Amino acid sequence: MRPTALVTVARYLLLDRVTYVVMPWAWGAFGFAIDVVILRLTPAGDTGQRWVGGLAAVFIVVFSAGVQTVARALPFALTLGVSRRTYYLGAGGLALAMAACFGLVVTLGQAVERATGGWGLHMAFFRVPYVLAGPWYMSWLTATTAFALLFVYGMWHGLVHRRAGMTGTTIFGGVQLTALALAAVIATWVHGWTSIVHFFTTITVAGATGVLAILVAIMFAGGFATIRRLTV
Repeated sequence: MRPTALVTVARYLLLDRVTYVVMPWAWGAFGFAIDVVILRLTPAGDTGQRWVGGLAAVFIVVFSAGVQTVARALPFALTLGVSRRTYYLGAGGLALAMAACFGLVVTLGQAVERATGGWGLHMAFFRVPYVLAGPWYMSWLTATTAFALLFVYGMWHGLVHRRAGMTGTTIFGGVQLTALALAAVIATWVHGWTSIVHFFTTITVAGATGVLAILVAIMFAGGFATIRRLTV
C-alpha cells in the first residue's frame, strides 16, 4: 500500500471541511463563550481557579465526526475503487493528524490562559484538573490521545451501524454496558473496589494517558476487523 493512497483518502474526507475543520472548533468556541458568560454572571468566590467544562463540547463533535466518516463518506469512496483497508487506515491517519492539532491548540491555549490570568476571569478552560494541568508536553499527549480515542470509537460505532443497522448498534452498546456491569459485580464479589479506587487515585497522568492509548489501539483493531467484513 502506497502512503500516497492514505493521503488521498484523507484529502477526500477533508472535502467535507464543515465536519472535520469547522464543527470541532466552532463547538469549542461556543463552549468557551458559554463559560465566559457563566463566569461573568456568577461570583468568583475565594477560588484561585474557576474550572469549567466547555472543552468537552469538542469531544462530542469528534465522536460524531468519527461516526460520519464511515456512515456517509465510506460508500462513495468504495465506488471509486478505494479498498476498505486503505480507506480505514487513511481515515485513521486523518484522525491522528487532527488529534495532534487539537493537542497543540490545547497546549497553546493553556499558555495564553496562564499569561492572562485565566482570560481575566481566573477561568481554566484548557486546564482540566489532574488530566490537563501538568507540563505542556503531557497536556499535548493526553489531549491528542483523548481526541483520537473519541474519533476511533465513533468510527467503530458507525461501522457497526452500517453492518448491522440499529438493532446491531443497540446490541453493540448493550454488550459494552453488560461488560461494565459484570466487571462491577466481579469487583464486588472479590472485594476489589478498594484496589480499584486506589489505582485510579494514584495513577499518574502519564499512566492514564497510556491506558487511553491502549483503548485507542483496541478500538482501532475492532473497527478494522469490522470494516473487513462490511458489505456496502
